[in-house]
Amino acid sequence: MDRLVARMLATPWLVRAPIGLYRAGFGWIFGDRLVMIEHLGRKSHQRRFVVVEVVEREHNVIRVASGFGRKAQWYRNLQANGVAYLSTGHARRARAAVRMLDAEESAARLKVYAAEHPDAWKHLSAAMDYAAGGEAEIPIVEFTPPRTGR
Repeated sequence: MDRLVARMLATPWLVRAPIGLYRAGFGWIFGDRLVMIEHLGRKSHQRRFVVVEVVEREHNVIRVASGFGRKAQWYRNLQANGVAYLSTGHARRARAAVRMLDAEESAARLKVYAAEHPDAWKHLSAAMDYAAGGEAEIPIVEFTPPRTGR
């Protein structure tokens, strides 16, 4: 099962399928469990899109996990330029400030996620471990409204 999930998550057309729905304004179909992140390529500066699961939500804060670790292209792009627009539910292309959580903060947030979604965590963490060829490092990215300068 974990191999199947890992294989599915590594199939580009399958994981990219929700992007078209979000871009067409149908992101609400996925509720608040998923979010589309629009980011800029770190070299090309072209718009890129990824849909990922929301790990945690608080007032004006969305946290997501990079299941494929720090080598995921979207993660590397955000790390390089910090430009993000989020689409989730009925909200479309909302500008967001980006913060990469350190390993300790990420582990704490994943522990909460695992407690709230034990079945999902069991399968996803096993799939990420399988894809990583060992214990996967899963960093968390935090999105908040951008700060306004004074």
